[in-house]
Amino acid sequence: MLKRILKSASMIAVLAAVALPAAASAFGRWTIPYTLFAHLFATVPGLPGDYLRIAYYKLTLSECALSSRISFGSFFAHPEVRLGPNVYIGSYCIIGKTEVGARTQIASGVQIVSGSHQHARREEGRITGSHEGVFTSVSIGADCWIGAAAVVMSDVGAGSTIGAGSVVSRPIPPNSVAVGSPARVIRAAGQ
Repeated sequence: MLKRILKSASMIAVLAAVALPAAASAFGRWTIPYTLFAHLFATVPGLPGDYLRIAYYKLTLSECALSSRISFGSFFAHPEVRLGPNVYIGSYCIIGKTEVGARTQIASGVQIVSGSHQHARREEGRITGSHEGVFTSVSIGADCWIGAAAVVMSDVGAGSTIGAGSVVSRPIPPNSVAVGSPARVIRAAGQ
């Protein structure tokens, strides 16, 4: 009981501490200060850092449950994110526009990019900047496990496991195990 009260009091204090940085970013609508504070809070170590990150994202992301945890070095590149309850994000993850379902666990070093068309090539072969790219939201269902250093560019169905180091370039159906580069389903629902 006392532990729950202390945790709630700590969360209220941390929400108050990040209110000014969140307001300075217009609660995620002004990109430059949003990114500045996202990077700053990513570098705060330990439990205080975990609390600061989740509180900042609670105030700036489209949706963020306070019961989730975001580890050291991880940040959201865009505020257009929906983070369900009890989600765990390991260290050094970079997450773009995405929706992460409840209880999903993301290991360290994972990148979830905002689709696979962020940079195009012009007719003369030069690559365009991200300001000309197409950013799409990637959906990761509830109860998924995304292994260390995976790169996710496409949707992952609920209950799926993505192997460490895999590159998800095509949608993965629910309740599947997918590994490799590109990720291929090696076990599907019912097998």
